[in-house]
Amino acid sequence: MILTISGRADSYVQFMTVLILFLLVLAVTYFVTKWMAGYHRSRVSNANIEVLETIGLSNNKYIQLIRIGQKYLAVAICKDTVTMLTEIPEQDLILSDGSVSKTMGFKDILDKVQKKAILEKEDGRDE
Repeated sequence: MILTISGRADSYVQFMTVLILFLLVLAVTYFVTKWMAGYHRSRVSNANIEVLETIGLSNNKYIQLIRIGQKYLAVAICKDTVTMLTEIPEQDLILSDGSVSKTMGFKDILDKVQKKAILEKEDGRDE
């Protein structure tokens, strides 16, 4: 009987140790990812190179519209090569100011889904 209780206690201690280590690795991964994103953002924010648009042609082939300094270029990006297609005059482009197209975060999408679910539930009660 003592052996059985001791075996359960050991199993419990092992489980808690693995759980704590898992949570520790998860936390370290989270903070390193946040740090790397901030580091990358700070390096890119003052750059003279900006990717304006990207369109995929196939799995590993893209056309990108990029700004380098005051010039706008169309480039083709393949698996192993990058080829400049043409320089595009600024007056030929339709540039958005960034305030028009706001990307939705996870919280925004979740709120939208919850509101839709509430409206559908209310519509179901009215019938």
